[in-house]
Amino acid sequence: MHQDNLKSSGLRGMTAGKTALSTVGKDGVGLTYRGYSIEDLSMYAGFEETVWLLFYGKLPSQQELTTYKEKLKKLRDIPEPVKFCLEKIPATTHPMDVMRSACSLLGDIEPEGSFEHQYNSAERILASLPSMLLYWYQFSHHGIRIDPLTDEETLAGHFLHLLHNKTPTADHRRCLDVSLILYAEHEFNASTFTARVCAATLSDIHSCVTGAIGTLKGPLHGGANEAAMEMIERYQTPAEAKNGLLAMLEKKEKIMGFGHAIYRDKDPRNNIIKEWSAKLAQSCGDKRYYPVSEIIEKTMWEEKKLCANADFYHASAYHFMNIPTKLFTPLFVCARSSGWMSHVMEQRADNRLIRPSAEYIGPELQKWQPIESR
Repeated sequence: MHQDNLKSSGLRGMTAGKTALSTVGKDGVGLTYRGYSIEDLSMYAGFEETVWLLFYGKLPSQQELTTYKEKLKKLRDIPEPVKFCLEKIPATTHPMDVMRSACSLLGDIEPEGSFEHQYNSAERILASLPSMLLYWYQFSHHGIRIDPLTDEETLAGHFLHLLHNKTPTADHRRCLDVSLILYAEHEFNASTFTARVCAATLSDIHSCVTGAIGTLKGPLHGGANEAAMEMIERYQTPAEAKNGLLAMLEKKEKIMGFGHAIYRDKDPRNNIIKEWSAKLAQSCGDKRYYPVSEIIEKTMWEEKKLCANADFYHASAYHFMNIPTKLFTPLFVCARSSGWMSHVMEQRADNRLIRPSAEYIGPELQKWQPIESR
């Protein structure tokens, strides 16, 4: 790419490294994790099975998977100093800031040490992030000190149980499990690249994840599912939604949940979560949010040829599971942390400091002027 184009490209279309973890947009639409299609993974796998695949490079045996689930289950508790600090964070704090601080604090209390411990540290982070988020949420919003341990077999079930203080339905558990799979990994996106840049300096895994969370907090990268839900909630009927959307387009307002840096015709994750949104809508008797979502999707394609991305139908699916909108992006962190840490491990395995150059656009060399003559 010519240097003149770099200023506006944001490095899009440039290869910044190699990965064996995923393909994004292969042949225009494909998404695979270590060679397995997202369609097959969302149909046949669970999130823990997907994490094993990302971390260890192959699918686990039944015994390995059973043992792994038990291991993660035992890692859900929160150190007392972390609980103490979480209780000091006010309810008005952005939940992504809570996630960032919690991960960093966990690294203070339980440092990674050497890279020989990276798998243990990664699994501890993965298992405890939902617990730390919901411990803060329940205490700050409801004054409740929850027990971070549940008997739920999966992270999805654990999250919903801690949120609602009851066993989730099978459909809700599986829908969230599929969601975590869909969000687990996505090649060199901004937050993942942040994690790899940090890892390339030989920093610890908690710092890498903390940096990635900070990057995801930015509205140009994360939060589209939250923004989509806020838009969907404005409308009572499909007709009202279409008129409202057309007015937004007329004003050239940004419509969140549509378009993608790589996918053009379709986001392969969208159809999967859309089916789950439709299923949950039917089970809860929804006559509003799903029809409104459908007409917005249809109108965006007709007017702008922009496809819905993974975030759009996640909004209504999460809403049907009674997940507060402010927790949508932190829930994304619970999923994508598996991909971030897989990239950290991959970077460490064949490391070279990531240090690109910049095109200088400042003034030419200038002569120093004494202060009295300026």
